[in-house]
Amino acid sequence: MAGLTAAHELIERGYRVTVFEPSAWGGKARSIPVPGTARGGRRNLPGEHGFRFFPGFYHHVPNSMRRIPFGKGTVGDHLAAATTGKFLRANGRADGFVFGIGPDPEQLLTPEGLRRYLMDTLRGSTVPPHELVWFVERLLVFLTSCDERRMGQWEHRSWWDFIGASTRSKEYQTVLASGLTGSLVAARADLASTRTIGNMGEAFVLNMLNRGNDGELDRVLDLPTNEAWINPWMKHLRQLGVRFVRGQALERYVVKGGRIEAAVLRSASGKRKRVEADWFVSAMPVERARETLTAPVLKRAPSLRHLDKLRPDWMVGIQYFLTERVDLAHGHISFIDAPWALTALTQAQFWGGRNLPKDYGDGKVKDILSVDISNWDAPGIVYGKPAKRCTPQQIATETLAQIRAHDTAGAKLPDRIFHSWFLDPGVKWNPRTRRNSNATPLLINTVGSWQHRPEAVTEIPNLFMSGDFVRTDIDLATMEGANESARAAVNGILEEHGSKAERVQTFTLYNPPEFEPLKAIDRQLYRAGLPNALDLPLL
Repeated sequence: MAGLTAAHELIERGYRVTVFEPSAWGGKARSIPVPGTARGGRRNLPGEHGFRFFPGFYHHVPNSMRRIPFGKGTVGDHLAAATTGKFLRANGRADGFVFGIGPDPEQLLTPEGLRRYLMDTLRGSTVPPHELVWFVERLLVFLTSCDERRMGQWEHRSWWDFIGASTRSKEYQTVLASGLTGSLVAARADLASTRTIGNMGEAFVLNMLNRGNDGELDRVLDLPTNEAWINPWMKHLRQLGVRFVRGQALERYVVKGGRIEAAVLRSASGKRKRVEADWFVSAMPVERARETLTAPVLKRAPSLRHLDKLRPDWMVGIQYFLTERVDLAHGHISFIDAPWALTALTQAQFWGGRNLPKDYGDGKVKDILSVDISNWDAPGIVYGKPAKRCTPQQIATETLAQIRAHDTAGAKLPDRIFHSWFLDPGVKWNPRTRRNSNATPLLINTVGSWQHRPEAVTEIPNLFMSGDFVRTDIDLATMEGANESARAAVNGILEEHGSKAERVQTFTLYNPPEFEPLKAIDRQLYRAGLPNALDLPLL
């Protein structure tokens, strides 16, 4: 995502661009054809790292999409609204709340208005009423906190502690602390900073109130990702003059005179080559980027010295190919009681431009249940082991069992409709150690981690960082964050070059003006060392 974005913005401004990629174009955002599944002239079944999700408050990614020609329109035309998200419960519990666009936001953007709206939205849960009140009050504390408090106080406190989860009921912890956080933000409440989770929670709430939206509350693609997005993007960039080189991984940089003189690349066979350029943009995840930063680079770019303090974790997808269409929800589904923090989407209902049995596989697959596994460390319900210690077959069996334990889904997923499954190939089972490795982890915004993350512009004048670990306004490991960081890197190149080209457009999360007076008061309270006016003692 970061590399393609940087290439797009640079080529439009007259630069000569080469993109190097060691393995697969599109990275974690791509779809992954399942090898050997094509029959009768059809395509291989479409697997993926995980299902796509484009919240309404994403602006950078949709902006890029609308500038990519596709068919008679653009890639942006292939964003489809997912209208009904569901939170399912297991073991006979009533299913949870459903999010949707709220009423007139003019009546709601006050503490009292939001208090009523959030209580009404969350009331369908099984959380005790007095704990629900407490949770909503904590949300209001964050929503009325000034930026200085968010960075100075909430960045250094976990969301779990902020909402007082340890002293609340099991239902509070399961539904609100873990379930809601994992479903909407794909982060662990006990590890992630309050600032990050709170910022995303605020964006979702405002999204529900139709404030600061680029589009609908929840959007997906109406085709497999490569078909709808990655392939048209690369075709467009090639036509503009971008050169793509696959099978080359960055090994290190050559530093001379305080600048990067060249990059040393390595092929899969181990052959090395030296590539010189005027500017270099690193567009890779943090666990790969830090391997390329040698002592000469770190000496001249001290802001990159702490990347080893950033923590990646696992969030990986598995797909179940089904012989019948399944109606679970017209949107994303959260399995609240699943130990592995499962979320899912059924694909066929959105792929209007594709007929699954006609176009893919052996002609028997009519739907795809795409599942994200967000907690790989919790014991499962079948084998009693975390996903990291399960074989691929055990992962498939365990994940399905946790889904079926949620009654609404279980009743619609009989054995007879299961055709096959596909686990992200980045997960590799080692029979000797009896553990999995993961080639594609995801950055976790742990407490206090902002100070260890770099800006896109480094102290080396012609070296720039992009990727979901770089500091951005959206501040979450997402496609949106990677896209935003690449735009910042390109703007850094334009400044360093002294270019007169138009700067790349960037966006910030919506800041409701109605809360500015309350935030101004909180700014004074914070500077005086006092708590937020709504911050009651933790009981």
